[in-house]
Amino acid sequence: MKVAAGIDIGGTNAVAAIVLADGKIETRFNFPIKKFPAIENLVDELSDAILKNCEANNFELIGIGIGAPNGNFYSGSIEFAPNLPWKGIIPLAKMFQQKCNVPSWLTNDANAAAIGEMIFGAAKGKKDFLMVTLGTGLGSGIVANGELIYGHDGLAGEMGHTIVVRNGRQCGCGRKGCLETYCSATGLVRTIKEWLQDGKKSSLNNIDINSITSKQIFEAAENNDALALEAFRFTSEMLGMALADAVAYTSPDTIVLFGGLVNAGNLIIGQTKHYMEQNLLHIYKNKVTIVASQLPESDAAILGAASLVWKESKA
Repeated sequence: MKVAAGIDIGGTNAVAAIVLADGKIETRFNFPIKKFPAIENLVDELSDAILKNCEANNFELIGIGIGAPNGNFYSGSIEFAPNLPWKGIIPLAKMFQQKCNVPSWLTNDANAAAIGEMIFGAAKGKKDFLMVTLGTGLGSGIVANGELIYGHDGLAGEMGHTIVVRNGRQCGCGRKGCLETYCSATGLVRTIKEWLQDGKKSSLNNIDINSITSKQIFEAAENNDALALEAFRFTSEMLGMALADAVAYTSPDTIVLFGGLVNAGNLIIGQTKHYMEQNLLHIYKNKVTIVASQLPESDAAILGAASLVWKESKA
């Protein structure tokens, strides 16, 4: 049986899966990024896991698709990803191709998630939509007229690194005020930490400030903690305003939100929709739907990455 391997390189974990042509995930592997100070070690472990699984199940591996931050589809390289421990330009597709001896393709992780959502999820049948991933950082995939937008250099769709506050928060990319420093799981935590350090009161005062997580902030908000609720409102306002600007570029009919922060439900989705509508140019008002991904959080990028194999290999 022919199979593809889909790999999702995130800021925290690297997840790989064996995927059939119909999108069924056969086997999944999960490796914490911090275990691998050298990218070569991660490639070795993932490759070994994939090849051993294919051999054990008599699968024919026809290719590997990879979604990664700052992934360039044209070059097959990760290029200066701020949220990964490995710096510079990493020829990841070539590394997997050499290790596994099968064709390999790479794209931006949010682009991979957009492909997965378009084929199997909330954007199925959609020709104009935005995919926004809210995890460690903020990624985006842009689909217009049924085609994923790569740009002339393969690096289009970096909405997380549009500047929303001049001289604002320091970003891992080296600049200040990027959207992802405010609208991501990490950004939410930074907001709460700044406010607590300013002396604002919250049930979160009982937690070591250096260990506060976005999950704890969500739990506090569920328990009607005023500061946690305000942090979600502020995050949603920033995201809603940014999406109102993004709509003006491609006029999507749908925006799909994906990632851990979306688990907060209407604390993010409903409020973001409100602030987006409030800031939209009149001609776009009430035309754009914001929805949560319909794929399990760990599946969209993997399925999208694997779909690169089926598409590019013509298998």
